[in-house]
Amino acid sequence: MKAPIADTLPLDNAEKEEQYVHAVYNEIATHFSDTRFKPWPVIDKYIRSLPSGSVGADIGCGNGKYLGVRTGDIFMMGTDRSESLVEICRERRYECMVSDGLDLPYRNGAFDFAISIAVIHHFSSVDRRVQAARELLRIVWPGGTVLVFAWALEQSGRRKFDPNTQDVLVPWVVPGFRSAKGAGDNAGDSAEDQRDKMYHRYYHLFREGELVALFEQAGGCSVVESGYDRDNWYVIVRKGHE
Repeated sequence: MKAPIADTLPLDNAEKEEQYVHAVYNEIATHFSDTRFKPWPVIDKYIRSLPSGSVGADIGCGNGKYLGVRTGDIFMMGTDRSESLVEICRERRYECMVSDGLDLPYRNGAFDFAISIAVIHHFSSVDRRVQAARELLRIVWPGGTVLVFAWALEQSGRRKFDPNTQDVLVPWVVPGFRSAKGAGDNAGDSAEDQRDKMYHRYYHLFREGELVALFEQAGGCSVVESGYDRDNWYVIVRKGHE
């Protein structure tokens, strides 16, 4: 596995996310989707615990793997910043649109619940992460819940991070270079097509307690549950009544 590197990019936050998150996911979408197919247990349990008839949103839904966990008696729609991933969702007949997590296209209190899995760590400043948390809370009704996962700094799996470096660029290697747009009729003919291609994605790695503190800073909610799962910190919060 290629080692991550510290983020020292001389870019403002929006430009950094455009180049090292949005553009990358548009390019790697097909390969990324091929690796995302099995729901994680905590998220699966959360979705299956929701009352029948619930309406929810998956913000940063990727290839839509959670949109299909419980079809029939709850309704979920998704948004993602990547046009290529949204296209994959649409091919799977999921309700999905392109949207920025800092300015969601939904009215206040539109949903009973919202999830955002491995997304908030791609925002490159505290203010932007707080705004993303507030948007998740804004779109659920008072009493509704929000589940968020974010990469942990203290990972116990294959990845090992410098405990003193929270902002990093993490490699993603596409073997034999397959872009999101497809290789065309002459796929594999050129030397470039046959070489691996490496991209770097920006991450802010969350320390223990930091995700809970983020929602406390966002305000207007209480923590229902928090923990560690699959090298991520997670939190479930309930929106308060105004």
